[in-house]
Amino acid sequence: QVQLVESGGGEVQAGGSLRLSCTASGDILRLNAMGWYRQAPGKQRELVAGITSGGDSNYADPVKGRFTISRDDAKKTVYLQMNSLKTEDTAVYLCNVRIATLDPWGRDLEVWGQGTLVTVSS
Repeated sequence: QVQLVESGGGEVQAGGSLRLSCTASGDILRLNAMGWYRQAPGKQRELVAGITSGGDSNYADPVKGRFTISRDDAKKTVYLQMNSLKTEDTAVYLCNVRIATLDPWGRDLEVWGQGTLVTVSS
């Protein structure tokens, strides 16, 4: 069984920074793609940033140039550095990790974190 533990959320003023962390534990064959999503009240969950096992990253347009995703496979951790935060960044941020399995079809196991609340005040 695989678990994800997120940390780093909190309240910050607009223009400030936060760093989120998500650490995986359990029976992990190999970490594949990792990412961060967010869900604001009354809105659908959206992808914020993703990073492949090779280190290639992609970002949602609203966060480009402000957020940076990174990973440390030795620590089984993915990070999200959030700078120049805006009030519209307020949301629950969820970690998503895809883990390689022995599935004969090559399907990954997808695991979600419990979410960490980020509140940006004006």
